[in-house]
Parts: sequence; C-alpha cells; structure tokens
Amino acid sequence: MKPRLAENEKDSPIIVGLDIGTTKICVTVGRRSGSNKIELLGVGKAESSGVNRGVVANIQRTVTSIRDAVSIAESQSNVDIKVVNVGIAGQHIKSIQHRGILTKRDYDEVTRFDVEQLISDMYKLVLPPGEEIIHVLPQEFTIDNEPGIKEPIGMAGRRVEANFHIISGRVTDINNIKRCVDNSDLEISSLVLEPLASSEAVLDDEEKTAGVVLVDIGGGTTDVAIFHEGIIRHTAVIPLGGNIVTEDIKQGCSVLRNQAEQLKVRYGSALADENKDNEVICVPGIRGREAKEISVKNLAYIIQARMEEIIEHVYYEIKSSGYEDKLIAGIVITGGGAQLKHLVQLVEYITGIDCRIGYPNEYLAKTEMLNKQALEELKSPMYATSVGLLIKGVQAIEDAEAGEHEEVASKKSGKVKDIAEEKNKKESWFSKLLSDFIKDDTGIDDDTFIGRK
Repeated sequence: MKPRLAENEKDSPIIVGLDIGTTKICVTVGRRSGSNKIELLGVGKAESSGVNRGVVANIQRTVTSIRDAVSIAESQSNVDIKVVNVGIAGQHIKSIQHRGILTKRDYDEVTRFDVEQLISDMYKLVLPPGEEIIHVLPQEFTIDNEPGIKEPIGMAGRRVEANFHIISGRVTDINNIKRCVDNSDLEISSLVLEPLASSEAVLDDEEKTAGVVLVDIGGGTTDVAIFHEGIIRHTAVIPLGGNIVTEDIKQGCSVLRNQAEQLKVRYGSALADENKDNEVICVPGIRGREAKEISVKNLAYIIQARMEEIIEHVYYEIKSSGYEDKLIAGIVITGGGAQLKHLVQLVEYITGIDCRIGYPNEYLAKTEMLNKQALEELKSPMYATSVGLLIKGVQAIEDAEAGEHEEVASKKSGKVKDIAEEKNKKESWFSKLLSDFIKDDTGIDDDTFIGRK
C-alpha cells in the first residue's frame, strides 16, 4: 500500500512510527520537511499494560493500547493510519558477525544489486532453532583484495567481500508483535531494532565516525549500540530498565507503585551525595492512614544502587566489544531513564568516559499541526525511538526510490548491451557465410584468398 501524500508537498509521503514500549505505546505521524527534517503531524500515546521487558506478554491488552494510541494520533494529524514502522527490542535480541563473498563473471562495476545479493545471502544463514534474522547491516567491503571500502557501489571489481553485523530475535516474540499489529488493523512496513531507530534521532554522522556508545534506558530494557567509523560495531539488550528502579523504590520505601513512579520522576537522583540530609518528602497514607515521610537522600541511595548495576552492564558490553579505547565521542544516554538527575555524573564516574544526554530535537522541524506544549514534550529523550522510527521510514522510502532509478538505468544499459551483442552475432554470422562462400567458390580458404596476389 502506498503511503498517503501530504497536502502541501506531493513528494513527501506520510510516515508513521509505532513504538511498543514497556511503559508506553507511542504512535507518531510525520513527513520529511523542506529543510530535510521531520515535520510531526500528530502523536498518540497510551499506557502499555501488556508488555514486559520489551516482550509482549498479553496480546489483547497490547492491541487495546495500540488502538488507543492510533486513535489519538489520527485525530491530531487527520491521517487514516494503515501502515506503520514498528520498533522491536527485548532481551531475546542477539547479534553476530559474518562474512559474505560474491564473485562476478566480469570486471564490471559493483552495483546496488550486487550488494543486495550479498545481503540476501546472509538471510539464508542457519540460526539456532526458534530464531529469526531481523537486520543484516553491511560494514566494510573488500573488492579484489582491497579492504576498508565503505561505499562499494560504482567501483570496478570481480570479487566482492563484506563483513555483516546480523541482528536476530526469537521467532515467537517477533510473531507476537506482528499479531498485535495485525489485530489492530495495521500493516507493518518495516520492523526496526529500537536502538538503531534511537541512534538516528540523537546521533550525528560526526559522532558515529569518531566512535560513540548509544545507551537507550527504557522502561523494561536498556539498549546499547556502539558505532565507529560510521559503522555499527556492537549491539546488546540489557533486561533492566526504569521499571525495576520503580519496583525498588516501592519495596524500599513501602509505598504504592504509582507513588514510587512519582517519587522517581519528581525527586529521583542517581547520586545520593548530591542531595541534602534534611530534605524530606511527605507521601499520603492509604485509606485514612497517616502520611509517610521519606528522606530524599535515602530515595537517591535506592536509585543509585540499581543505576550502578545497569551502568556496570553497559560498561561490560563496551569492554567486550573491543572499542573501549576508540570512543572519542563518548557515551550518549537517551530514553525515559535519561531524565534522571545526576545520571551523567554517575556514568562518567563509573566508566571514565565522557557522557551527554541525547535529545531528538535536532531533527524535528517547526510545525503548526502541534501546539507548543506537545512539541516541547516530544523533544524529551523518552521519544527518541519514536522520532527515530519516522527517520528510518523516510530513509527506507528514499532507498527504494534510489533502487528504482538504478533498476531503470540498468535495464536501459542492458538493452544497449543486448543490441550490441546481437549486432556482433549478425556480423560474425555474415563473416562466416562470406568465408564459406569464398572457400566453396575457389577451393581456397579466405585467409589464403585475401593474402594472394
């Protein structure tokens, strides 16, 4: 199904992103603006009650939340949503490295179809039972023993080799997401790993080239993606997120879950020493019971203990990737958990690597469709994945258009080549006929005939 076109820009199709998170389900509607940014047309958000640690645990509840979010986004954007780009995460996600080889018949230039053939071959890899490939991401190419090539298309060569970063997931969990989307009367345009989507929203090419770690702290999981020289090098999903911090506060302070969430959001800190000893929060009691006083510093100790565990897991992934000493751009934290106070200081203290918060506002264009308050809210780190899904959707359409143009050009060049080959065949046939005629007429072959005086 073709995406619906925008009213003012015929060449700018409508893109929809669906972020199925542990704490929220978010639907974003947008299009590419004239300044090559994302113009948001509408946003729908609903509480996620059927997802646990990035994995669908209750299909019916998830479908209800998706429908609620879609309904809100449709009313804001005046767009009938049918096709969506869906984000996927969860602790079932795995990644491996593999190498592919393609040998061409001639020393022609490498085309987009050659690269697509290499990628297609990677999807045929045999994985452990119950796993399915989600993404095949090309890294460096080697053409006729010349290594380190990032853009092989257009270069001449016969033997093309490539390193690939392959991301896979559990078939059951992938199918559950697809079933939720199908039951919501929607069609999946593409399934995108959430850290890849978030990276498009908060990182620039300069950071990816210098070396950077993206840490997306969501409600149920923490996603890690490492880039170096503009290429993704390592991905991982840690099954710990903001929800487990809320659970710790609930248990440690003996309060209700919604009270624990409010305490974390409004008064939470990742460094206990940054809070005063005498600062106290008053929490209302249950059903007429007396109010409870909680020390802000004690609250911070609970949060700090869990955040230290999450950061240690992230640091382990950085060290195991082998790129610890190549991260010039440091660490970029995004996601809902990035809003926690003093988190940057804690990350820098544990890892010794520079850190900053990643906001998705760099790629958002000004729009009249949303009010100022809604637009400011979308610039929060918690919407990095949602904005990134829109960017990935735009890139997919542009890649498809580029492929169509190349296919047309290839067909034209192929037609010219066929005409030339047909002409050569006719000429060779005529030469043979002439040769046979001369030989039959004189009894002497054509070489002798041509050479005699």
